[in-house]
Amino acid sequence: MRSLYCFLAVVLSLGTLAADEALPTVFKDDFESGVKNWKPSDVKKWKVTEENGNHVYHLLGKSDYQPPHRSPHSLSLVKDVVVSDFVFSAKVKTLQSSRAHRDMCLFFGYQDPANFYYVHLGEKTDPHANQIFIVNDAPRIKISEKTNDGTPWKDEAWHQVKVVRRVSDGLIEIYFDNMEQPQMVAHDKTFTWGQVGLGSFDDLGQWDDVQLQGKIVTPPKQP
Repeated sequence: MRSLYCFLAVVLSLGTLAADEALPTVFKDDFESGVKNWKPSDVKKWKVTEENGNHVYHLLGKSDYQPPHRSPHSLSLVKDVVVSDFVFSAKVKTLQSSRAHRDMCLFFGYQDPANFYYVHLGEKTDPHANQIFIVNDAPRIKISEKTNDGTPWKDEAWHQVKVVRRVSDGLIEIYFDNMEQPQMVAHDKTFTWGQVGLGSFDDLGQWDDVQLQGKIVTPPKQP
C-alpha cells in the first residue's frame, strides 16, 4: 500500500510539472534592463535598485493612488500581456517591519481598476489578510477556500512565490516557498483573462526574477 501511495505522489507531482511545462513562457524580467515593461499605479513609488550587484524592482511604500473600490494602493502591471491560464512566479522580499497585516501582493485577471483578482500575502490571517480576493465593481471580497495561519515572512530574506490559474474549473493556487503544496486555494470563473502584476496593499518591499508562463489571449472588444 505504501508503494501505491508513493507512486501516486510521483504521478501527481509529474502531472503538476507537466502542466507547468505545457504553458509557454510569455514574459520574463530580472530588472537588469530597467522597467520599460511595467506600468505602476504611482511611478514615484517604484524604482530599480542595485543589491549586491543585482538589480531588483523596489516598492518604496504606499502609492499615491486611490482605487475606485477598497483594494491595494500599490501595484505595477506587466504591459501588453494578457493571459487566461498561467503560472506566474517571482522572488519577493518584504522591507516592512513585522505586524499583523505586513504584506506583499500579486495581481492577476486584471481587466481594469475595478475588476481583478489579487492575493494578499499577510503575516497573520483574518478575513482581510492572507487571502485570495476578488474586486468586482465593489470593495474586495475574500474568495479563499483554503489558507493558513499566516505567511511566514522572514526579515531581509528572499522568498519564492507562485500563482497558478486554470480557467476551465476556476482554479487559483498560491504557493509560498514550498512549490509543491499550495498555501491558498480558490475557485472562481468571474475573470477568465487579464494582466498580471506585483505590489502591496500599503507596504514596501522588493521583487526579482519574474516569470509568466501562460496562454496569450486577446481581450474582447468593449461594447
